[in-house]
Amino acid sequence: MAFEGLSEKLTAAFKRLKSKGKLNESDVKEAMREVRLALLEADVNYKVAKSFTNKVSERAIGSEVMESLTPAQMVIKIVNEELTALMGGSDAQIAKASSPPTIIMLCGLQGAGKTTHAGKLGLMLKNQGHRPLLVACDIYRPAAIKQLQVVGEKAGVPVFEMGKENPIKICKAAISHAKDYGNDMVIIDTAGRLQIDEVLMDELKNIKEEISPHEILLVVDSMTGQEAVNVAKSFDELLNITGVILTKLDGDTRGGAALSVKAVTGKPIKFAGIGEKLQDLEIFHPDRMASRILGMGDVLTLIEDAQSKIDQKSAEKTAKKMLQNKLDFNDLLEQFNQVKKMGPLKNVLSKMPGMDKQLKDVDIDDRQIDRMMAIILSMTNEEREKPSLINPSRKRRIAQGSGMKVEDVNRLIKQFEQAQKLMKQMKGKGKRRFSGMRMPF
Repeated sequence: MAFEGLSEKLTAAFKRLKSKGKLNESDVKEAMREVRLALLEADVNYKVAKSFTNKVSERAIGSEVMESLTPAQMVIKIVNEELTALMGGSDAQIAKASSPPTIIMLCGLQGAGKTTHAGKLGLMLKNQGHRPLLVACDIYRPAAIKQLQVVGEKAGVPVFEMGKENPIKICKAAISHAKDYGNDMVIIDTAGRLQIDEVLMDELKNIKEEISPHEILLVVDSMTGQEAVNVAKSFDELLNITGVILTKLDGDTRGGAALSVKAVTGKPIKFAGIGEKLQDLEIFHPDRMASRILGMGDVLTLIEDAQSKIDQKSAEKTAKKMLQNKLDFNDLLEQFNQVKKMGPLKNVLSKMPGMDKQLKDVDIDDRQIDRMMAIILSMTNEEREKPSLINPSRKRRIAQGSGMKVEDVNRLIKQFEQAQKLMKQMKGKGKRRFSGMRMPF
């Protein structure tokens, strides 16, 4: 996961600070040296890392910290605040046109995920109540138009295309189309190159001059580290970009791009790609990202994910049945479906405070949920509603139908029975006690 290495090293540095009790100037400088090394190993720009640690040191070597009852905690608080400031301070909003449509121009190198993230952004805006339109202006890359059409269809967002026509003509026609059909957001997927060149930049500058986009968002691959920052700097110098979409932030990236791009370009990261699915796009919150880096979790994002992806009525219905000890396998199947909507379990759990360290060496296999769902789906409706009916011959049939072993079926049934026993114990003992119990799945 992103920032894993950096988070570990910062945690180790602060642990040593905590063990000292009272701090002196030498302690702070030693800790900042470790922090600077951790940032450099995370591929943070050298000047950015040096400036960051200097600011933290300047604030930390003061009476407020040195005379505090918890000086180490005060240093961590300062680091958290400076990390947040380094990444932009607060989340940056999309600039809206005074009269629709708002024009968003996406640019970037080939392979950064521009077309996919056009679809992701379209889906996000659609879910926010907008009526986006995707525009296919990459007329050079083979199948680029078809790719955008496929992505648009999956997202439920219309795509405007004119084949291999001049990109400027396509953009102008798309904007007219949006006005005629009530699309309030126009997302333009421009052409990329394998490297920055004069032809690419001339075309992008011409498009910018002709349509005056309200947003120019650069899509960059966070896996490329400092190269992503260099790309951002080059595009900004020529196009004056308004923000960045950082992709693959869920991968094994060192995080240098996220921590450097705002300081180097002065332009904020507005969105972060956190997975391969169309819904895997987040608004970039600097304060929440700083909390993740420092191992404090990101409960707010976790709550927002749950609110947007989990069916509240279904969750309330299941909770009520749990309290009444009336759960059956249909309810369990529904809960598994809800959990899968949240994304990979390791990513979900990592947003909980203190869980990142515990998850470091844990191999969480999301396919285990699929296996349990396959077992339940191999049951008849009657068996799901009345698990007591499942005898040895039925278990063999369920195992065969799900491609699993009888032992796997037995294990699931046993776990379900344990959950029922817990619910029975809690019945009548109040919700406070119930909330502290953990399901055995």
